[in-house]
Amino acid sequence: MAAHDLSVILPRVLIVSRRSVRKNKFVDFVGEYHLDLIVGYGAVPAIVPRVSGVHMLLDSFEPIHGVLLCEGEDIDPSLYEAETSNLSPEELEEIRRLHTSDTAIDKEKDSIELRLAKLCLERNIPYLGICRGSQVLNVACGGTLYQDIEKEVSRKCPENQRVVHIDYDNYDGHRHVVKVVKDTPLHDWFKDSLEEEKMEIWVNSYHHQGVKRLAQRFVPMAFAPDGLIEGFYDPDAYNPAEGKFIMGLQFHPERMRRPDSDEFDYPGCPSAYQEFVKAVIAYQKKLNIATAVPKPLNLNKEMENKRRTIVRSFSLARNIYITGNGMNPSKESELQAGAEFLEVSHKILDSNFLIICLHYVLHNLLSDL
Repeated sequence: MAAHDLSVILPRVLIVSRRSVRKNKFVDFVGEYHLDLIVGYGAVPAIVPRVSGVHMLLDSFEPIHGVLLCEGEDIDPSLYEAETSNLSPEELEEIRRLHTSDTAIDKEKDSIELRLAKLCLERNIPYLGICRGSQVLNVACGGTLYQDIEKEVSRKCPENQRVVHIDYDNYDGHRHVVKVVKDTPLHDWFKDSLEEEKMEIWVNSYHHQGVKRLAQRFVPMAFAPDGLIEGFYDPDAYNPAEGKFIMGLQFHPERMRRPDSDEFDYPGCPSAYQEFVKAVIAYQKKLNIATAVPKPLNLNKEMENKRRTIVRSFSLARNIYITGNGMNPSKESELQAGAEFLEVSHKILDSNFLIICLHYVLHNLLSDL
C-alpha cells in the first residue's frame, strides 16, 4: 500500500500475550474482554507473542500507536528492589504455594513489557496498564511493589480495613470497595455513580501484589481501605484528544459486569478503554502528519510530455559527456530542450551551484556540435 494511504489504516494497539500450558504445549492468550473493547472503540489489537527473543524484535511491530498491558505473572522482584523484602524464606515459600500460577517469574515477558513501557514513556505513546500492566508501568518509572499484600499490608491493618484483593473461587464475581480521588480521570468517568460523601465504587480485582512506592511522576486516582493504590496516572501526559494517555489501573474495569450479562456494573467501567483508544487514534493522526510523504504531482498531458522531453535531453547530454562521442544532428533538438530548461532555472536560482554547473557543461557540449 502506498505511503499516502496509511491514514486510512486503523491504529494499532500492541498487547503482550500470557503463556500457559495446554496439552503439554505452550499456548499464548489474551483475555477476550480486552480485545473486544479495543476493537469496539476503533483500534486494532496486535498481539505480541511471549516467545524467546521477541524483546529484541519490537521494531518489527512498528508503527506502534498504543500499548495495552494486562495479564501475567509476578514481576521479577530484582527489577525493582535490591533486597527482595523483609519476608522470611518460610513466608516466601508459603506465598509461592498459595499463588502458584502467579509466582512463576517469566523473565522474557518482563523484558518485553518493560521495553514497551519505556518506549511509550520516551515517545509519549498512549499506554494503559491493567493489573500487572499497572505494576509494569510503575516499575518502569522507578517505583516498587509489595511482593504480597496479605503479608506486607493486611497484617498491619486494623481488621475493619483489611481487603481481600484476590479470590480464586470467584474470579469474575469478586468485588471490594475503593475510594476515588476527586478531580482525576477516574472521578470523571464514575462521577454519576459516586456519592459525594463516600466517593466509593466496588471493583473487581485479582492480584496478590501491588504498588508499594509510587513513581514520582504519577498521581493516585483510587485507594483501597487498606491504603493500597488502585489506580494512578501521569497528569502531564493525559489529554486523550491530543494523543496523551499514561495510566495504570490495579483493578479490572473490563470484568465489572453483572452476572450472566455483558452489562457493566457502572456506566464508567469501559471509559478507560474508550479514552485510551481516543488517545491512540489522535496519536496515529499526529504520527501520520509528522511522517507524511508528499503526494506526487499530477501533471496534465502537456506538462508530462515536456517533463519526458527534458529527462530525455539530460540523458543524451550525459551519454555525450561520458562517451566523448559526437551526436547525430537529428538529436540536436532533443538536447536543446534540456539547455533551455537549465537556462530558465539559472535565471530563477542564480545561487544554485548545481544548476550553473549543468548549464555550463551543456553549453559547451552544444558549442562543439
